[in-house]
Amino acid sequence: MEFPSRLFHWTPTWVEDAELFHIRIRTSVTQALRLTDPAISAALITSAQKYHGSARWTCTLFLLMPDHLHTLLRFPREPGMSETIHHWKRGCARLQFIRWQDGYFDHRLRSNEEAQATFGYILNNPVVKGLCSTAETWPYKWNARVDTRSVDPAP
Repeated sequence: MEFPSRLFHWTPTWVEDAELFHIRIRTSVTQALRLTDPAISAALITSAQKYHGSARWTCTLFLLMPDHLHTLLRFPREPGMSETIHHWKRGCARLQFIRWQDGYFDHRLRSNEEAQATFGYILNNPVVKGLCSTAETWPYKWNARVDTRSVDPAP
């Protein structure tokens, strides 16, 4: 059996509109600067907030690690997840000179319990990796749940 060289991320038509997804995007091994570089992290978080504000996606949590990011997102049916992430990655590559790996990981969160567990997993990722002592002290995140400028996107 031969596998495709590229995975296409599309949401089946039977999945309800605006379902919550856990997305992980990695940088290329050739990426010199870390996503946690202060200038890069500020620009990436700002771009995530802009996409949220313009309803390109609804972001619940956006967290940067040195070589990858985790986010909880909802997408409108059109243009959908694949095209939205493609455009966001392309813009960040052009404006912040980030080299991304091809593709990304996505997983649809099917229940509130799964969403809460994934939310906790993402917040504690820097702690588990020894990058900070508590999730609250990790500065490279945007939690839209507590951002009073946005509608509560919690599942």
